[in-house]
Amino acid sequence: MIAHLCGEPVLSGDKWVVIDVGGIGYQVQVTQPALQLLSHQKEPVKLFTYMAVREDAVTLYGFMHQSELEMFRILIGVSGIGPQIAMNLLSQIGIDDFAVAILNEDETALTKISGIGTKSAKRLILELRDKMKKVRQTMGYGDSGRTNPAVQDAVSALISLGFGERESKDAVNAANILSKSQTVQELIKAALQNLKR
Repeated sequence: MIAHLCGEPVLSGDKWVVIDVGGIGYQVQVTQPALQLLSHQKEPVKLFTYMAVREDAVTLYGFMHQSELEMFRILIGVSGIGPQIAMNLLSQIGIDDFAVAILNEDETALTKISGIGTKSAKRLILELRDKMKKVRQTMGYGDSGRTNPAVQDAVSALISLGFGERESKDAVNAANILSKSQTVQELIKAALQNLKR
């Protein structure tokens, strides 16, 4: 099992990047936000990976943050949701927005994601409602951005610096997990370090 890769992105396609690790190129399927970031990256990066082994293929799925990998694992545990649908979902909605949609039983928000119909949305809500409550409590997603003004301010600051809304939220939430008592400045600094990785 390959748990993570550290190396330089050297090639990219429509849904994948090749990471050069010590002269060996690993083709890794990534989400669209990660692809946009990695296709312009010349510095070494770290991707958290999930290796799927089937009869006819071995596929690596890569994620910029551990939280995305954990959500991917949760998603592929839902009946009828395979790795490609999970990657599609993570490409189109942030983890915190997804958790809120599940907790609020918001089928409309879920069916806006391509590949998710009404039946799949109902299945996701049914199977993930309890898990999303745990994710929100343990990882700081969901309501945390609304109840913690420092998190909201840090996300707004990153967006004003030119970062995307989703990547800003993910980076600040990851920084917030490490220490719940950080100031806005500390959160921004830690989030910027996450974004550079």
